[in-house]
Amino acid sequence: MTIKELVPTEFDPYYGRYINKLYQDISLRDSFIKGKEKVISFFKDLPETKYNFRYATGKWTCKEILQHLIDTERIFQYRCFRIARQDKTELAGFDQNIYVEPSTANTKTMDELIQEFVVVRDSSISLVNSLSDEDLKNVGNANGGNMSARAAAFTITGHEIWHMEIIIKRYL
Repeated sequence: MTIKELVPTEFDPYYGRYINKLYQDISLRDSFIKGKEKVISFFKDLPETKYNFRYATGKWTCKEILQHLIDTERIFQYRCFRIARQDKTELAGFDQNIYVEPSTANTKTMDELIQEFVVVRDSSISLVNSLSDEDLKNVGNANGGNMSARAAAFTITGHEIWHMEIIIKRYL
């Protein structure tokens, strides 16, 4: 299953900015495995002086961005699971900004954050591997719009690319 199999009615256009970051021929499962390697390498290679750096007042630090990737993966993994299991209950949106302060990301070491990412990513890989292609085609409702289980999953791996590009452009 690849990105080019998605149809526009499977996700709200807002999520297209993340999904479109992925190569059209990458499989869903490969996007999780290769994404894991890239995220780990990217954050391990960041200069330590950038861990708590903010390029402007009110912007997140690199540690907070990694925590945001972890938190968002948990939420979209849950969405993927519920939708794949044909749960038709509307899934609520979330305010990403209120998650930052209570996460205390800046008090964690980069190694602790990377380890947390690895645990969550391995769980996502396990989930995606447990679902059939038919399960992943199921469409539900998340944050007021259509979302297929596979679109929720692809959003996770595109979202991390989006944020790594922002770090490159604005933090490094």
